[in-house]
Amino acid sequence: MGEAVIEGSAWRLVEVGRVVLINGDHPFAGGLATFVEIIDHKRVLIDGPSADPQLAVPRQSIPLAKCLLSQFSVEGLLRGSRHGTVKKAWEKSEIDAKWKESNWAKKRDQIKRRKNLTDFDRFKVMRLKKQRRFEEHKALAKIKASA
Repeated sequence: MGEAVIEGSAWRLVEVGRVVLINGDHPFAGGLATFVEIIDHKRVLIDGPSADPQLAVPRQSIPLAKCLLSQFSVEGLLRGSRHGTVKKAWEKSEIDAKWKESNWAKKRDQIKRRKNLTDFDRFKVMRLKKQRRFEEHKALAKIKASA
């Protein structure tokens, strides 16, 4: 018989150390935290020791429905770790830097910037998009003409 290769799933699992984004109508919506303890099948204990005050979340119990699982994980975190231990592991894993480089964070920043635009700023964005589209069509027509 041939060899059987068994691989784990690539799903994001609810596990101690998994970094989550808080969403919904929660007071700390938009903050980053990590699972410290799994209380039951619907609630977890989180702690978010981020250096960025906008992303920091105090230690608290939260329903899983308010958490969006990220691809990041704090390595070596034990169940029920205290705040200091979580903070050291968070910094060692460089979660803040990884988050700022992720496409998810960049898209959230872009959405926040777009929400704060004035009417004139939206008009300028529209004009820039039209200019870009015109240049793309011009380049495409040039390529088609040479082919």
